[in-house]
Amino acid sequence: MKILVVHQHYLSPGAPGGSRFNEFARLWQEAGHEVTVVAGTLNYATGETPEAYRGRWVTKEQDGATTVLRAHVPGSYSKGTLGRMWAFFGFTLSASTAALLAGKHDVVIATSPPLITVIPGWMAAHLHLRPVPWVFEVRDLWPESAVTTGVLSASSPITKILSLLERFACASADAVNVLTPAFADNIVERGLAPRDKLCQVTNGADIELFQPRPRDNEVRRSLGWGDRTVVMYAGAHGRANALGQLIDTAERLANRPDILLACVGDGPERKELEAETRRRGVTNLVFYGPQPKQRMADFVNACDIGAAVLQNNPTFRTVYPNKVFDYMACERPSLLAIDGIARRLVCDEAQAGLFAEPENPDAIAEAIRQLADHPEERARLGENGRRWVLANATRDSLARRYLDVLARLTVPS
Repeated sequence: MKILVVHQHYLSPGAPGGSRFNEFARLWQEAGHEVTVVAGTLNYATGETPEAYRGRWVTKEQDGATTVLRAHVPGSYSKGTLGRMWAFFGFTLSASTAALLAGKHDVVIATSPPLITVIPGWMAAHLHLRPVPWVFEVRDLWPESAVTTGVLSASSPITKILSLLERFACASADAVNVLTPAFADNIVERGLAPRDKLCQVTNGADIELFQPRPRDNEVRRSLGWGDRTVVMYAGAHGRANALGQLIDTAERLANRPDILLACVGDGPERKELEAETRRRGVTNLVFYGPQPKQRMADFVNACDIGAAVLQNNPTFRTVYPNKVFDYMACERPSLLAIDGIARRLVCDEAQAGLFAEPENPDAIAEAIRQLADHPEERARLGENGRRWVLANATRDSLARRYLDVLARLTVPS
């Protein structure tokens, strides 16, 4: 099959962030398929555009055997809501150009957010003599997430336009892939698509990269973590993550010098969070910034507990955070301040972590004390997590499941 993926945040080799489609593309190529990706030029974690892409509308490059067409994203992406909207508009135009330049494929996937990937995805599938099937993938519920986190108001024209685009995507796509069962329920309940149009290929872990290894590694030694119990948050530093709750939690653990909180990653709120930590004199929470993907497995193995937190927001009861799959693959227990289906998966089904109420620093601190003081419990939860990932969420098995979906769509009727 010739597969075209429209994914604004497809990573450059070695860049920090979610690499789900990088791994899918590699595995699909190894299975004999041809993959082309239309992606953005801007690194969403750092908000910066690499020099090689500046001043160019579309840049063609290779990621291994995968052809990547990098489409221009205006530099206003990190400059407030209006700046980000302008960046989305610019990407829509450049990505549509790239999608047409990519030529005809057998099947197209447009993955959201951002929701505007629907436009170049639909064009790539339909602006040919014979249209091809396309898949609309929902990694997050947009525009609902933007509204409930306060990025957009429910009544704004932008929200209404995005809602129409979401409805169009669900109606016109040949299949809708959702990353969680809660997304499926939400889409069906709102009448956007019938259940038999939905499929579910979730997030998972690269078990070759993320394997349990010794805790006393180069990362722990170079960062001077010593024998302290390290609770590490890895991921985005944005409004939805509400990382201020970790500053509050660190204050409540100030009398525990044996516990250190560590944040790895980047986002629009990192500088503000670092400044607030300094202002309050908090010394048991450290920000380490973004790290190369290949080094993240060493960070996870160097820590004792993996933290996953989000705003206390009903929308986030529908999500699985990527990071918990990496923690589980490395046999690290999760401290989960996310309610809903993530809690059900990690704490109930996999029995791989402890739940604490989101944005409740007293509850989060208490869960951390519980895990820090009971290493045998940490080991048990960690082993449970690895076992669950091997049985349910390896990248290999998920890539094959996705291929099955694409193959069914491309069979002549």
